[in-house]
Parts: sequence; structure tokens; C-alpha cells
Amino acid sequence: MPETSIDTNKLSYEIFSILERKFLFGYDDYKVWLPKQISPCFYPNIEFTPSATLLMSTPSPDNSVNSIKNQRGKVCILSLDGSDMRNILTGMALAYLDHALKEKSGTSDARITDYFDVATGTGIGGIFTATLFATNDNSRPIFRAEDTWRFLAEQGKKIYRSGSGGGAVILKRILKRGGSIGTTTAGLEELMKEVFTKSGRSLTLNDTMKPVQIACYDMSSTAPFLFSPAGARADEPGTDNFDLRLCEVSRVMSAELGVSEPVNMLSTDGATKCVTINRGRAMSNPTAAAIMQVMHDKEFLVRGVEDILVLSLGMSQHLEGSYGYEQVRGWKANQWAGPRPHIAGDGHSDTVDQAVAMTFGYCCSNMYVLIQVSTYY
Repeated sequence: MPETSIDTNKLSYEIFSILERKFLFGYDDYKVWLPKQISPCFYPNIEFTPSATLLMSTPSPDNSVNSIKNQRGKVCILSLDGSDMRNILTGMALAYLDHALKEKSGTSDARITDYFDVATGTGIGGIFTATLFATNDNSRPIFRAEDTWRFLAEQGKKIYRSGSGGGAVILKRILKRGGSIGTTTAGLEELMKEVFTKSGRSLTLNDTMKPVQIACYDMSSTAPFLFSPAGARADEPGTDNFDLRLCEVSRVMSAELGVSEPVNMLSTDGATKCVTINRGRAMSNPTAAAIMQVMHDKEFLVRGVEDILVLSLGMSQHLEGSYGYEQVRGWKANQWAGPRPHIAGDGHSDTVDQAVAMTFGYCCSNMYVLIQVSTYY
């Protein structure tokens, strides 16, 4: 038999791609992947918001309902970086975004949850994710963006009793800890239970407006773990096996090593158990993990990053100033304790940002937006 030529393989691939887009995903023109503006005249009873314009394509007037079901749009991801209390600026940015969405949409009750399909976070960003998307009745979130950062600002001493500090401060706490760890852990536990208990019921990961993914580290399996209703596997439907209490999830996000105890997590049905610590230092930017979860989730059926829009907000973990060679050449281990966690966190965050930006840059660079504050303390 003659060997199959490269041109034949390429032609077969293109034919399959056209059929896949037209019949499986409902595309009318395989050359055009960008969504078009919606004409509101076909939907007299629907109030359109900017997200509706973004997530839906122009329907056919004679079959508008079926057209909506068949059209594919962008899966919008909100990613909140992990850091210490300096990341409170992310909460203030979210409050501004929340206010801007109200003005642009003309809807006084518009929320950030209306404009995103998935939210991910770690560290303080994980607490923002949980509070912004938590709901008691599956209709509206229980917290506004303005309330979340003000709450953390007021209760910051319970989360970081000696201020945000750096690695040197953490090291001092470890050396002088005595009985402070138990006190800090009890304060965190009480605070988070108060926040995520409504009508006598403890809210869980299933009690969120949209799917959330919060990164931590599981000491029992020595591997990173994403808190989500589907657990570490995004292609499985949400079950009680991975339904964890939001108060415990948030307590993990606010716990510092050597200052607070690890959290012994247990799912609502008792099937999943893990010993967790804050992943914020080692996984300060959860964007890539969220993108991979979405791409493997059968609910979204995305082809690639061209079907995804990402807004990433964070606080750069820069060192407390810059250092010259003569200044650092004689440093001992305790002097490196301060810069070390910031080097690791900022290095990881920048590496993820570069990889994600390059991935989107090949076809749709405007679909990945990173807003990061770079401040020296």
C-alpha cells in the first residue's frame, strides 16, 4: 500500500475539524471563532448584560431558542492570586469592578458572579473566592465585593496577629510560638465558622453560585489539591465525596505555617480526608490549574484557550526592596528567611503568567488579562 502523504493527513484533519465545529458545536462558519453582538430584538423578555453579549453569538430569528443552546461562547475564569494581607488590594479592585459592572449594566443588583463561570484562588485570594461566590439559597451571593475586603481588613489581626510581615517575622513566630499556635487556630476557626454558617447550616463547596477551585497542599498525599465539588478530577460530576465546608477551606487559606495548625479536612460524607496547609506560598498563581480544570471539564466542552477568557488579579510578592551583592554575600540562614518565601512565590507566579500569556498569545492574546500590583514594603 502507498504511504499516506502529509497533505492527505492534513486534509483529513481539516475536514474532521470542520465537521466537528459545524455539527458538534453548532458553528455556522468554521473560520470565525469570535462571538458576535447579540441583537436584543429576538429576546423581548430578557435583560441583557455585558456578559450575555460576550458569552452568546448572534441567533437566528426563526429558531432563537435552539440557536442559544447550540452556540458556544467564552468560559470566563476569575483567578485571584495568593499572598498575605497585602493582597487586600485585590479585594479593593474587586469592589471597584463590582461597582463598574453595576454602572455599565444599569442593574443595581449586578454581581461579579453574574459575569464569571469559574472562580479560582489561593491564600487570601482563596478567601475572596469563597466569600464572593458563597450562597445560601442558590439565587444570590451572600456577600458583596465591598464587604469582603472590609471584613478582612477589620478581622486581619485574627488571621495575621502580628501583621502581614515576611519570612523573617514568620521565623520569629516559629521560634517563639509557645502556646500561640493553638490560640491563633482557635481564633481562625471561630471566625470562619461565623462567616460561613447561615440559618444554622454550615455552607459547603456546593453552596456557591458558580464552580470554585481553591488550591491547597495535602500533607497526607504530599501533593497539591484543588478544593472543588469534583475534587482533584474536573471530569467527574460534583459529589459529596469532595464536598468540603467553606469555613474549613477558608481556614486553610488563612493559615500560616508555624503560626496555625494544619487543617484535618473531612468531606460531608466522610469519604475524603486530607491534612491540608495553605498553598499560597508554593502556588501563588492558580490560573494555569483553573484553565486545565476547565479544559478537562465535560460541562464546558472547550476546544482550547480560544474558548476561554481569564481575568487574573493579584499582588506581586516582591522583595522588601532590592539588594546588592555586597549586602547579601555574607547573609546567614536567618537573614535569608525574609526574602526566601517571596522569591519562591513571585518566581512561581511570574512563571505561570509567562506560560499562560504565551499560550493565549498564539491565537487570542486579548483573552488573558493580568492585573497585578507591584509594591515594595
